[in-house]
Amino acid sequence: MCADTPEYKQTLNLPKTDFPMRAGLPKREPEWLTRWADIGVYDRLREKGGRKPFTLHDGPPYANGHLHIGHALNKTIKDMIVRSHQMMGFDARYIPGWDCHGLPIEWKIEEQYRKKGKNKDAVPINEFRGECRKFAAGWVDIQREEFKRLGITGNWENPYLTMDFHAERVIAEEFMKFLMNGTLYQGSKPVMWSPMEQTALAEAEVEYHDKDSFTIWVKFDVVGGGELEGAKVVIWTTTPWTMPSNKAVVYGAGMSYGLYEVTETPDECWASVGDRYLLADNQAADVFGRARLEDGQWTRVRDVDVAEFEGVSLKHPLHGAEGGNGEWDDLRDFRAAEFVTDTEGTGFVHCAPSHGMEEYELYRDLNMLSQVITYNVKDDGGFRDDLPFFGGKYILSRKGGEGDANKAVIDKLVEVGGLLARGKIKHSYPHSWRSKAPVIYRNTPQWFAAIDKPVGDGLDMHGTTIRERALTEIDNVNWTPKAGRNRLHSMMEARPDWVLSRQRAWGVPLTCFTKKGALPTADDFLLRNADVNARIAEAFEVEGADAWYAEGAKERFLGGLVDVDGYEQVTDILDVWFDSGSTHAFTLRDREDGTEDGIADVYMEGTDQHRGWFHSSLLQSVGTTGRAPYRNVVTHGFTLDSKGLKMSKSIGNTIVPEEVVKQYGADILRLWVAQTDYTADQRIGPEILKGVADSYRRLRNTMRYMLGSLNDFTESDRVDPADMPELEQWVLHRLSELDEVVRTGYAAFDFQRVFSAVFTFATVDLSAFYFDVRKDALYCDGDTVQRRAALTVLDILFHRLTAWLAPVLVFTMEEVWLERYPGADSSVHLTDMPETPEGWRNEALAQKWSGIRSARRVVTAALEVQRTEKVIGASLEAGPTVFVADDALRAALQAERFDDICITSSIEVTDGAAPEGAFTLPDVDGVSVVFAKAEGQKCARCWKVLPDVGSFTHEAVCGRCSDALS
Repeated sequence: MCADTPEYKQTLNLPKTDFPMRAGLPKREPEWLTRWADIGVYDRLREKGGRKPFTLHDGPPYANGHLHIGHALNKTIKDMIVRSHQMMGFDARYIPGWDCHGLPIEWKIEEQYRKKGKNKDAVPINEFRGECRKFAAGWVDIQREEFKRLGITGNWENPYLTMDFHAERVIAEEFMKFLMNGTLYQGSKPVMWSPMEQTALAEAEVEYHDKDSFTIWVKFDVVGGGELEGAKVVIWTTTPWTMPSNKAVVYGAGMSYGLYEVTETPDECWASVGDRYLLADNQAADVFGRARLEDGQWTRVRDVDVAEFEGVSLKHPLHGAEGGNGEWDDLRDFRAAEFVTDTEGTGFVHCAPSHGMEEYELYRDLNMLSQVITYNVKDDGGFRDDLPFFGGKYILSRKGGEGDANKAVIDKLVEVGGLLARGKIKHSYPHSWRSKAPVIYRNTPQWFAAIDKPVGDGLDMHGTTIRERALTEIDNVNWTPKAGRNRLHSMMEARPDWVLSRQRAWGVPLTCFTKKGALPTADDFLLRNADVNARIAEAFEVEGADAWYAEGAKERFLGGLVDVDGYEQVTDILDVWFDSGSTHAFTLRDREDGTEDGIADVYMEGTDQHRGWFHSSLLQSVGTTGRAPYRNVVTHGFTLDSKGLKMSKSIGNTIVPEEVVKQYGADILRLWVAQTDYTADQRIGPEILKGVADSYRRLRNTMRYMLGSLNDFTESDRVDPADMPELEQWVLHRLSELDEVVRTGYAAFDFQRVFSAVFTFATVDLSAFYFDVRKDALYCDGDTVQRRAALTVLDILFHRLTAWLAPVLVFTMEEVWLERYPGADSSVHLTDMPETPEGWRNEALAQKWSGIRSARRVVTAALEVQRTEKVIGASLEAGPTVFVADDALRAALQAERFDDICITSSIEVTDGAAPEGAFTLPDVDGVSVVFAKAEGQKCARCWKVLPDVGSFTHEAVCGRCSDALS
């Protein structure tokens, strides 16, 4: 559709725009960032009155390194949530935050100290903490700029930091609520302990990796068992290093056991002929096989009823060992326990209650802990120096690998004849997510929040214990995806008491005091004094948590209120998950841009945060307020490479956000997020990004076409929808449908659904259909209702598409907007999504045009055959006949300019029977096409082939073009 001669071409209404085909995003995006900062877009949005607040509370990233692709995914999803809700009429607030305390930062400072030959322990603690604070602040500044470069909107000038003095005060106050409500206690029980980091870890600080472990089958001699005297009970363990701490063996009360005897032995076997073993019947064959005994070399002597185990004691395999100094000479307890199974092992379980939670709980409930708890393992994972045979041996090496403890224990058991078999096993094992080294279970004195003890806060909200409240509140929250509810619920049902203490220096201390000489179980063991708490809070507000470690701190906080010399000051720091779990208090509750009720509309993080931030925030909040701190919880999966593999620097398959932004621009990265189902694991790689860039180019061309066509549109051109042709009314109907999809999708945080719907509409309904059909009228018509209606629809499309896509393509939609509205304070991000009139919805019209478009497909397919065979070059050379069987469809086609819709110069729609050989499509019934060339001459202006060309003043054009020229 372009004029043959220059003079006619100049008379066409061709699109005019300076909007470039090539985006140049990497270069231009920073210009828009500067512009938004200059005009204060975020602050100006806060000035819009009468809006319902909507707050997404930021799960704080850790301030210790450059952003990875997971950060980019996470923050972009959050940004889309905030921007879309703002444009749907909310006052959508976003306060970025950072987690600033904890071990990774300590490690970095200790590393710097070692390079300088400094000893951390020789440095005053507040000097060391100051170095940690400075380090975290530096990374906050770096990450802030990296997040802003991704187009993330928010209150960047005033974020929340867990190390801010007010934040440290509130974290301490929230901890002291646990102190005052009676849920805080000190206990000595097995906790996950990192020998590398020398601190307790919470479940959220642990990740599971495959590990090769030694596995051993160990013999315990039976004592006092009547006929069983002299037999041997066999246990199986994957932690040989726990054998020196063994205090008991347990069995299953309802299981089938047998007495077995060895009748023959091969070479290199640790069993002897005549040895008798007690084993679970289901595991006996496997155990003897591990001991290198074949069938026929052992026999089952008889059944053993568990009643025969009553009165039995056992000898530790190191009982009476020379040089053992009597360490293992006490008889070991032997009793039933519910956690014993016969699905693996031997049917008997070795108990070291200092290193296993089930064993600990068993003997705790029996009031026998004082008889079975040991302290054989030190903070660094080494055996205490005076432990016979094993003193100074380490469970892990100093680099986190296998230490020498397991081998030493195994060798000693072999030496004393205590081993029946040994081997290795690969299994999933807990590792510290920071050091990546294995962790152990180790009994240490720690501070806990009791989650099954009634909370003494007077709040009767959804239960009296933390667990009851948490389980109830989980069902008061909307979860996206829904599986998140079940995951957190099952974790909360099974979780133990919350370990709050860490043995480190950089964090908020446990601001409490213990009474000297009092047992931890005593009512007066913990000082509970509101005036003391108030002094601590006031000091933290002014000086931060460093006040706790300042010289004379105990006298400062206790003096004049209680006997200073009668109390000890606790020096452990809080689990950093308590820090981040408390952020709702000092961000949502205390800030002017927080929320009235201290509850966030949305928490959004990765799926790993079901055991992390979602979990700790819920525990902390129900423990202090009785309710959850969030109404919606949205989770995303992990980001994998294009093959579905986890990203790893060693493999070389990492995708760094900075590199993507440099090559493509941030909008391409954001579009990748919008196109993917973030609720599952997502893939990203060079080829995937190329596909995203292609989608972006198609959208960009759609917007460019609209800009060019609207270059001369004014309000005087606007046509009322009631006066528009049906095709324009159909577009308005589609916009009405799409508006519902967009708003529903954004409200449900379903960006993939939103983008898919908008992209399909823009490329299929608009570019491939509506724009294609209306180009002729837009370019060639004079001042007709049809042209002005099309321009009106383009204007409507412009405002909706820019608004709908602005939360995703923040830079590009700003560029599009400014191309049309270039004012100094202009920004698409200061606008809302336009409301859609109910009158636009017209289902009958939509059904009618669905039939018209189906008939058009048959025509265009028929013409493509002719074009392929080079019968015609362009569709305007055609004047086909279309045979339509359905009366309603035929009438609809005859009522419309079906030739314009099919982009032919003429077309005849008839009800006659289609001749043999007419073109059809199998999926469109009752429509067939007989091709013919259009009759007449080609118009030099619009290129249609028409009979009236040459009949007017302008001899080379048709009547329509002649009128336009006049």
